Amino acid sequence: MHILLLSTADTDLLAARASGADYRLANPARVAADEVPALLDGVDLAVVRLLGGRQAWPDGLAAVLASGVPTVVLGGEALPDAELMAISTVPSGVVTQALAYLVEGGPDNLGQLARFLSDTVLLTGEGFAPPAPTPAYGVHREYPTNPEQPTVGIVFYRAHALAGNTDFVDVLSEAVRAAGGNPLPIFCGSLRGLTASAGPLGLFTRCDALLVTVLAAGGAVAADASGGGDEDAWDVGALAALEVPIIQALCLTSTREQWAGSDAGLSPLDAAMQVAIPEFDGRIITVPFSFKQIDADGLSIYAADPERAARVAGIAVRHARLRYLPNPDKRIAVVLSSYPTKHSRVGNAVGLDTPVSAVRLFAALAEDGYDLGDAPPPTDGDALIHALIAAGGHDVEWLTPEQLAGAEARIPGQTYRRWFDQVPAELRERMREHWGEPPGELYTDGGDIVLAGLRFGNVVLLIQPPRGFGENPIAIYHDPDLPPSHHYLAAYRWLSAPVADGGFGADAVVHLGKHGTLEWLPGKGLGLAADCAPDAVLSDLPLVYPFIVNDPGEGTQAKRRAHAVVIDHLVPPMARAETYGDLAKLEQLLDEYATVQALDPAKVPTVRAQIWDLVRAAELHHDLHAEAMPDADDFDDFVLHLDGYLCEVKDVQIRDGLHILADAPTGEPRVNLVLAVLRAPQIWGGARALPGLRQALAVAYSLDEQALLATPGQRLALPTALTDVVDGPAGTAADAVDLIEALARRLVLAMETLGWDADAVDTVVEEVTGQRIPDVAAVLHFAATELVPRLDRTTDELTNTLRALDGRFVPPGPSGSPTRGLVNVLPTGRNFYSVDPKAIPSRNAWDVGVALADSLLARHLADTGAYPRSVGLTVWGTSAMRTQGDDIAEVLALLGCRPVWDDRSRRVTGIEVVSTAELGRPRVDVTVRISGFFRDAFPHVVALLDDAVRRVAALDEPDEENYLRAHVAADLAEHGDERRATARIFGSKPGAYGAGLLPLIDARTWRSDADLAEVYAVWGGYAYGQGLDGREARADMERSFARIAVAVKNQDTREHDIVDSDDYFQYHGGMVAMVRHLTGSSPQAYVGDSAMPHDVRTRTLGEETRRVFRARVVNPKWIAAMRRHGYKGAFELAATVDYLFGYDATAGVVDDWMYEHLAAAYLFDETTREFLEQSNPWALRGITERLLEAADRGLWAKPEPATLDRLRDTYLASEGDLEDRA
Repeated sequence: MHILLLSTADTDLLAARASGADYRLANPARVAADEVPALLDGVDLAVVRLLGGRQAWPDGLAAVLASGVPTVVLGGEALPDAELMAISTVPSGVVTQALAYLVEGGPDNLGQLARFLSDTVLLTGEGFAPPAPTPAYGVHREYPTNPEQPTVGIVFYRAHALAGNTDFVDVLSEAVRAAGGNPLPIFCGSLRGLTASAGPLGLFTRCDALLVTVLAAGGAVAADASGGGDEDAWDVGALAALEVPIIQALCLTSTREQWAGSDAGLSPLDAAMQVAIPEFDGRIITVPFSFKQIDADGLSIYAADPERAARVAGIAVRHARLRYLPNPDKRIAVVLSSYPTKHSRVGNAVGLDTPVSAVRLFAALAEDGYDLGDAPPPTDGDALIHALIAAGGHDVEWLTPEQLAGAEARIPGQTYRRWFDQVPAELRERMREHWGEPPGELYTDGGDIVLAGLRFGNVVLLIQPPRGFGENPIAIYHDPDLPPSHHYLAAYRWLSAPVADGGFGADAVVHLGKHGTLEWLPGKGLGLAADCAPDAVLSDLPLVYPFIVNDPGEGTQAKRRAHAVVIDHLVPPMARAETYGDLAKLEQLLDEYATVQALDPAKVPTVRAQIWDLVRAAELHHDLHAEAMPDADDFDDFVLHLDGYLCEVKDVQIRDGLHILADAPTGEPRVNLVLAVLRAPQIWGGARALPGLRQALAVAYSLDEQALLATPGQRLALPTALTDVVDGPAGTAADAVDLIEALARRLVLAMETLGWDADAVDTVVEEVTGQRIPDVAAVLHFAATELVPRLDRTTDELTNTLRALDGRFVPPGPSGSPTRGLVNVLPTGRNFYSVDPKAIPSRNAWDVGVALADSLLARHLADTGAYPRSVGLTVWGTSAMRTQGDDIAEVLALLGCRPVWDDRSRRVTGIEVVSTAELGRPRVDVTVRISGFFRDAFPHVVALLDDAVRRVAALDEPDEENYLRAHVAADLAEHGDERRATARIFGSKPGAYGAGLLPLIDARTWRSDADLAEVYAVWGGYAYGQGLDGREARADMERSFARIAVAVKNQDTREHDIVDSDDYFQYHGGMVAMVRHLTGSSPQAYVGDSAMPHDVRTRTLGEETRRVFRARVVNPKWIAAMRRHGYKGAFELAATVDYLFGYDATAGVVDDWMYEHLAAAYLFDETTREFLEQSNPWALRGITERLLEAADRGLWAKPEPATLDRLRDTYLASEGDLEDRA
């Protein structure tokens, strides 16, 4: 009797071989459907076992079933898969019993399975034994233990133990011993559903850390547990209760040779199953140490790489050792990022007051018993940063020989050369090529490498070394994968090396805030090798990383490329922008205008003139596209437009300060943040569970908030029920929004006054509104029972930072933007995870993406009268994670495709093409510029988009119905290469990240669009998709970009805006500059706004820039908020000016009047200037210098002479002040 066993579990095949039975063996993952007949030749019976269900091998399974050979079909899990078992062609009882043999596993049971099938199906009468129980869990091998060393559990699948496939476990165990730990290899069948009374938990309690190779423990459908999902969908309670770090050791399904030759590092399958899903368990991600190796029989065994096993073991032992070391003996490094490398920008961290947070962290460390020396750190944020800068810093413009000579943290050249010789040869040679022989020339003094930092006992505060582009500007044009400098490597080697080896001997490092540059150094995207720069730099040093909760992508990068334990922190305080200055005066004048029209028409012309004068004074005529005063017949329409615009600006949510680590909002900040969060409908359990608070109030008064916001200037007769309970103007939709906002604030203030007593909700609603409103009560009850208690736990941020430094488990949690209706991303202080990458886009994201596409096309039709033939869209991994795929959905919708989902797993299984009849418009060509992180995190989404492009291009449709097909046909006519003609996804060079324009702008060496376009192309001219894999494709990229009619970047949260980050101008502005360089004219530039997913808008980039400028940039409310934060607040002012300048340089969006307003608000306002002089005089100089550069370059085309004179005076005075400080 011959049995064909096809199993996706290699351990089944190994056990079957060891059984000695007459099996023919193969893994479906390595068998094509056309190879099935040969495997079936001469076979009497087939057993097919598939992990992942029928879809894991649909064509191959169909071929087996069609052969007529009796077939048993089983799932890969221990629990029966009813769908697969039902399609078996043997009796159901036989199928059930066959699964029992395989679940128990091992050679003996596989031998008896063959006899059982022979008897029951082929009726041979051989006889068989029932399935023999095998241990569900146990210790693979007991090693001698040293009670003074930590014990590291190595958890692997029971099936490996039964099949004898354990060499990889033995190698890892020996590596743990070599690293100074006690290995305890434990096998088990699964980590799901563990209870305290059963399973391997008793063995786990012997461990100080767990190294896990078993798949995720918390659940089966990760997509249900992301932001806005079901909190009960993922449960790691039993493992979390162990209070030990859980560390993911990667066992890849690829060979070592495939991994070594791959820039991506991991296959899409491994990226999901070995990395993304285990993050939901709160696991620390390490590197691959085990690889598939095909033996002489064509079977796969696990083969370990000793060097990578040593890295995995080192990370685990160092985390476990944190539990053993007394806090007074621990050495901790706190690292602040700084880019550009200027004194004005130390402590870069989005949304975080880094200096004050560092002070809080030091105080918490001291209270927890850490030794901070006899001279403790300053207790004031400004004083701390000023001391750090006074000690040296990295700003070469102000760094003095005396500071270099006096630096305490220094590395002798001989010591560094010894460390450098330990770096893998390939990375060593690249560093030599770019930075010369060690120790190089950066920040050296007498042959020593000097670090910028302060020492407080056993704690060191360090400024992260410069990335190197500012110090090697020629690399900006040629080397996006520039290796780290000697100075960079030396800093981290000094931190991690033992004191006896010349190092500081840190036991852990804290990177304070989003984000540093370590995780963005060149190397594989995932699953790093020894010569990948992040691995070589950080080594096995534990990294704890406080990181803003709304940026899952960039935090995930640190988790995956720097084994970081993320401690997520709250978004900054939020508030409504409101009006100010001339805008507030205009608002009052418009109310007066309405009154005069009704009561004293003779005064109308006078008030109109006053309105127009104020419009001109506030430069609002630019925003409203009205260069001349409208005549009498059109003035009322103009007023409606103006009123609506003022409403839109004042209603913008802006940052009202910066977050301070572990600072739970109370009082007015909590009221404002609660209002901001409750403005959006709440997503809970994967569905829209509650309306937004304003939405519910509007409905209660027979109004529609979305309609009011869409036409804010429209005249309305507001219901008396509303005007009776809240005072204010009541003539327009904008007035209605204001009244509803005021009512919402009164409700939230009342609940704040009552301490958020949930039992008081109904009373509060009735007292404030005069009626019962169940939906409003439900929203407030939700706030009292869910939102506010979660905000109160913001203190977990410091608590869990200390837990991580104690080698304890940090609980996982979802990530995203709370103000998008995702309250379950709170409380902060958790080790956030992101999304199931195979579930992108989600169904909710598809709805938003369709709305974005429709809004974009409608806006272009309104602006130009035609559909755009080609759209350029910037797509980031962070946005994809935060929204679960809005941008991806938009690309598919523009192409005329839609995703296909598997209902059970929520995963996307493919796409389907929508007919043009259903679409009702032409298919739009889409060119996508992806970020490097998107490339790494979503390889299967890249494949999905590429498949959509190629399928749409192959449709037999007229050119005027399918713009993509027309463009592909034109390119084919030119060069005949279908793969090149359909390339539409472009990104960074494999192993590199970024768009390159930030270092170029900061270097100030660029002259024209040609320079901007050159760098944009050098950094982003690599094509991705099937068969492309990041190959150089600049010519194809330029051909696609030359067709772009609309350059788009979506903005999915109001927790930051387009001039809060350099990435917006680098990617979006860079695309505009590239198209302008190629074609001679700028494309339309749009910003899609899905911050309120139920109310999607599209604005031009100019409109969005002016909107942000008025709502935040020159808003006294925001500037005052920044003044409250001292040095870091001034940093934010300087950064805003830099990002505005970058957007203007690339996309031409800053008008002259805006530069004038910046100078007036930031430099000429006495209060703000004094603040800058005191807290961050380097920022004062930087702002002045940047504004003068704008004038010198002609970006600020016609500055007022008096303004220029004052700027020059300010610059000279600032320079003199700084020279006095030096």
